[in-house]
Order: sequence, then structure tokens, then C-alpha cells
Amino acid sequence: MMDYEKIKAGVQLLLEGIGEDVNREGLLETPDRIARMCREIYGGLYEDAAVHLKKQFSVERNDIVIEKDITFYSVCEHHLLPFYGKAHIGYLPNGRVVGLSKLARTVDVFARRPQIQEKMTAQIAQALEENLQPQGVIVMLEAEHTCMTMRGIKKPGSKTVTMVTTGVFQDNYELQNRFLSMVRQG
Repeated sequence: MMDYEKIKAGVQLLLEGIGEDVNREGLLETPDRIARMCREIYGGLYEDAAVHLKKQFSVERNDIVIEKDITFYSVCEHHLLPFYGKAHIGYLPNGRVVGLSKLARTVDVFARRPQIQEKMTAQIAQALEENLQPQGVIVMLEAEHTCMTMRGIKKPGSKTVTMVTTGVFQDNYELQNRFLSMVRQG
């Protein structure tokens, strides 16, 4: 579990380390604010995506299911700066589907932790694969990384795109293109 006292002490040390006056009016409550914020933005560390993917429904047809444009916010584990964007998820059921909100909740579980986009994409795909046991999964994330836009190379507007495929999506470029076409539709 999170140790709020350590977080507050760490924030105070950081502020002192950059030369700030921690007794300045605007900073007096900052360590406490940051500790409370951590509960929200890192809460995925203490969640299991399987909990959200348990509620499933039988289907007669196994047509592709796509949930696109799922907004997410995460934190780069290398710089502790935000990256944010859209997740697009597709799967080919194997007789069972999950509630659509559960796909968005699965994205949030993995976004709400210090993370790299490449790993997050794979974790979402793996959670769907393990819990739904579909014929195949395809997950694509598009994100802007503030560690590239506000520091370092400073290239605002650049996006990183990652994709993971499993099962029937893995080598079926026609199915992958169908997914990408449906994601790109307005």
C-alpha cells in the first residue's frame, strides 16, 4: 500500500532540493496534495484487471468487437511525467463478450501506475487474452509523452503508437487492416 508520510517527506525534500522555500504560502500544503494525488494517479498498482473482466455474456456470433478512443492518462516511469492519449481495443470473441465499460476499466488499471507505453499495450492485451480467452486480441495505443514535449527533445504534437496482436490477429493482415480502418472512421 501507499505510504503517504514517505510521499509527503519526499515531496518536501524535492522542493528543498530545487531551492524552494517549503514554508512559502503556496507550497505549505503541496506535500499533502501530492500524496493524495498519488492515490488517484497510481491507484492501478493496487487493482487487478481480472476483476473487471469477470462479467461476461454469451453470444451466438463471434464478430469483431472494437472499443475505440478510450482516453487514458499515465505517468512515464523514467521521468515521472505524464503521457496521455487514446486506446483502441479489438477482439474476436470465442462465444463470450465482456461489458464495454470493462474494456475502459482495464485500460485504466494499467494506465494508473508508473508505466511505459509499450508495456501498457502488452498488459492490456494479455489481460484480455487471459480473461476472455478470445480467438484473438488487438490493442493499439496512441499517446503524447510530456517527457518528449516539455523537456529533452521538445517536440510537442509528436505521438507514439504501439500495437500488440494475439491469436487470429497476429498474422492476419486483412483482419488487422479491418481493425485499423474501423478505428480511423469518424
